[in-house]
Amino acid sequence: MLVRLLYASRTNGKPTSKVIEAILESSRRHNPANGVTGVLCHGGEVFLQVIEGGREVVNDLYNRIASDARHSAVTILHYEEVPERRFAGWTMGQVNLAKVNASLLLKYSERAALDPYAVSGRVSMALLEELIATASILGRAG
Repeated sequence: MLVRLLYASRTNGKPTSKVIEAILESSRRHNPANGVTGVLCHGGEVFLQVIEGGREVVNDLYNRIASDARHSAVTILHYEEVPERRFAGWTMGQVNLAKVNASLLLKYSERAALDPYAVSGRVSMALLEELIATASILGRAG
């Protein structure tokens, strides 16, 4: 059974490029063997991440993320059983929202900044769909 889980978290401290690269490198190393795909969006001190895969694997991964000291305010925004993956092309794609056109963020929120806590999970998923459509996601699996 495939599931898709979308969560938001705040970083404990300003995330450096080294921290983000370490998260992505670890994900890209472990996710293929576990059948996990997804995308990590980061902007300011907020992460928005979608992960897809088997129910047990995704639930276990989310629980590890929720207890990771690099994250706080970890909140599930959306969880569903899915017939197919939407993010199958990425072992863990990346979107640096500082490099995305501000009007795209403004389309889905009150301000041109990532704040998944202020919008519904459905709105955050719509933003991710548009990021796919505009080829804003980096790090496709090879």
